[in-house]
Amino acid sequence: MRDIAKEVYEKMKVGAAAWIRPVPVKGDTLESFQSAHDGAKALADEGLIKIVKIQRQDDGLIDAIRIQKLS
Repeated sequence: MRDIAKEVYEKMKVGAAAWIRPVPVKGDTLESFQSAHDGAKALADEGLIKIVKIQRQDDGLIDAIRIQKLS
């Protein structure tokens, strides 16, 4: 399974912000995207990013995560 949060993190410059979203053409589904939150939390726990916003659908599933690269 892809680590979407890490992929986005590696492409960012320090200080930049980005949205992490599922990419259907890469095989991501909304259900599989829920693990991206775990990946983002791990990066945040290491002090590499700040989770700015978590966007959820009405059913509670996460459909986007806004992050900022700290280092």
